[in-house]
Amino acid sequence: MASQQETDQQVTGTFAVDDEGFVVDTEDCEARELAHRERGTSHPITVVGNPVLHQECQDVTEFDAGLARLVDDMFASQHTAEGVGLAANQIGVDRKVFVYDCPDDDGVRHTGYIINPVLAELPPERRVLDSSNEGCLSVPTAYAELARPDYAEVSGVDLDGNPVKLRGTGYFARCLQHETDHLYGRLYIDRLSKRDRKDALRQMAEGTPRYEVVPND
Repeated sequence: MASQQETDQQVTGTFAVDDEGFVVDTEDCEARELAHRERGTSHPITVVGNPVLHQECQDVTEFDAGLARLVDDMFASQHTAEGVGLAANQIGVDRKVFVYDCPDDDGVRHTGYIINPVLAELPPERRVLDSSNEGCLSVPTAYAELARPDYAEVSGVDLDGNPVKLRGTGYFARCLQHETDHLYGRLYIDRLSKRDRKDALRQMAEGTPRYEVVPND
């Protein structure tokens, strides 16, 4: 996703979790993000039209050193592109993984990753829509208003295959929904009206990405 400019805890797997079982992703963000990207290698970003972006990714079934390297590479690539979230297929990898380094509407930084994410269905009372601008590293230089719930919960697993849950509000909730969408073959422009989608693609065609992208044949 393109950027816009006291808890009781226990430790499970590689994450600390709160008393409701949700990952605590607001602590030591700078150090954790730096460690990932310094181990990783930055890759160019795939853009709309590349087939890997338009199909559901494969579930992760092997939790090995290769998966850890993928997460590190994704953090490095996200940092290079100055994004706040990145899905594996955005660097051409057909696996259900996304990383994030994203603030919420209160300016609180959230940093982490999730594997095989599934977005929770919200009850009607939690589906308060927010129609903010949204952008995407795979649709560079384009933005459009898109209504999404201002709260999101995502369940998945960590690098060891242990169950984990994420939740977020505001801009961070938008990020969680946006990145999960990617892994099921859906870009944010696919949720727009035909007119708005056409306008976003026009913006992309007229703009120049600030990061390296994979040219479509």
